[in-house]
Amino acid sequence: MGITERIKSEAMGLSQKAMERIFADEKRAQRVAEAIGAVQRGKAALDKTQQAVMHQLNFASRSDFKDLGKSLSALKRRVRELESKLGRI
Repeated sequence: MGITERIKSEAMGLSQKAMERIFADEKRAQRVAEAIGAVQRGKAALDKTQQAVMHQLNFASRSDFKDLGKSLSALKRRVRELESKLGRI
């Protein structure tokens, strides 16, 4: 096992121990879960607002770029398939 793997393994072990200690107390675990939920709701609200502002300014949002990337990947795959078929003829 290389040094990188050992460091990763040790870090995972330590983080697991830390999480076990945090979640050992039910009240603390509940507070952590509530905090995580609040952060997730806040991020969702921020993302929604950001997307609305970007559309109002006629800028592409992150989700627009992701959708375009998926479409481009599908087109590239289709071109490769067509090139393969043409190469066999």
